[in-house]
Amino acid sequence: MTTLESSDTPKKSIIVLGGSYGGISVTHYLLKHVLSKLPDMDTYEVVLVNPSAEVLDRPACPRALISDDLLPQDKLFVNIPRLFEIYPKNYFRFIQGAAIELKHTESRISIAQSSGGTSTLQFHALVVATGASTPSPLLSINRDTAFLRDSWAKFRDALPRAKTIVIAGGGPAGIETAGELGEYLNGRAGFLGAKAENPKCAITVVTAQSKILPVLRPAIAADAETMLAKLGVAVIKNARVASVAPGGAGTDDVGAKATVTLEGGKTLEADLYIPATGTVPNTGFVARELLAADGRVRVNAATFRVDDAVGARIYAIGDVASATRPAVHNIFPAVPVLCANMKKDLLLAAGDGGAEGMQDREFKEDTREAQFVPIGRGKGVGAVLGYRVPSFLVWAIKGRDYWLWTLGNLWSGKQWAKES
Repeated sequence: MTTLESSDTPKKSIIVLGGSYGGISVTHYLLKHVLSKLPDMDTYEVVLVNPSAEVLDRPACPRALISDDLLPQDKLFVNIPRLFEIYPKNYFRFIQGAAIELKHTESRISIAQSSGGTSTLQFHALVVATGASTPSPLLSINRDTAFLRDSWAKFRDALPRAKTIVIAGGGPAGIETAGELGEYLNGRAGFLGAKAENPKCAITVVTAQSKILPVLRPAIAADAETMLAKLGVAVIKNARVASVAPGGAGTDDVGAKATVTLEGGKTLEADLYIPATGTVPNTGFVARELLAADGRVRVNAATFRVDDAVGARIYAIGDVASATRPAVHNIFPAVPVLCANMKKDLLLAAGDGGAEGMQDREFKEDTREAQFVPIGRGKGVGAVLGYRVPSFLVWAIKGRDYWLWTLGNLWSGKQWAKES
């Protein structure tokens, strides 16, 4: 084990764990607007830690898992270190690895490096932005991009032979995956058709809820179900998966046939099984006393500080934090709030008396109905700010490429060019 103590380097490390929407945004914001405000700026560095050297547009996975031809790969996967070449090297460092233990009382984080070995870093401040993993390895980077691509390759190899597909989960990931597979395999019913004609593959979505897409109102969910039917997708509601045999089908082996047993005893035979039942926060390295009941990091919902942490300054943002409903659109207004409070805390730690008069910046989540769900490559349902959105706008904004058209400025940091 390698330990990087303050005696090994004069830098005060501000460590960001996680290289996706929250982590990359916070890193850019710190480098652009926080470090320059600190006394003795040259004594600080921002360290970004992520298991993969690439960032993925995770919402695009329901389409991307089918074929590399459906989305531009150079926009789907983006190299993380290159995004930060615009900053002086003495202020930024990237470590490819995964956090394995946070000792908050000692201000230390242990990292399992992708190149091998473990290192322990002392931190001056820490942001946890490690996100969440999906039950299916097809729907996110649960390890690294090589593992994700290998999972896609195995699924694609089995897909042409599939006559039945079962998807567990009626949230956006499950419904979008069902829609993409339905259109790809079965085509779309004609204008007056209620169902796809002569579907090649019977696709079934199983949800424990009384309707699909629980965040959206029942009328919108019903429209989504109608659109799915036109793609050869059936929905079983008020049903929960009790067991899957063999046990690793859909998780350890994404190309395996499976028998899916529902509570009550009904069984479904699946040539392919995809579990899309929510996510699990990536907090295995965090001490239990810092976690909420759902496994996310318990933070102050207004400031994003981990108030229960002892020692140096610790914060959390995104799907891994308890502050908001897990959703990408909640991250963007949270970034300036978290970073403003970090700046205040770092100034106080540097002995800047003027920071004592600074007010905490506070976040308030917009809880109005908001969600866009593409159904195949031409339609979709959704709402924003509590207002229903027509199908063609869902396609135009999200469905045509699952946000890829919006992400260039985010990944490059241009979205955070101005302090806000």
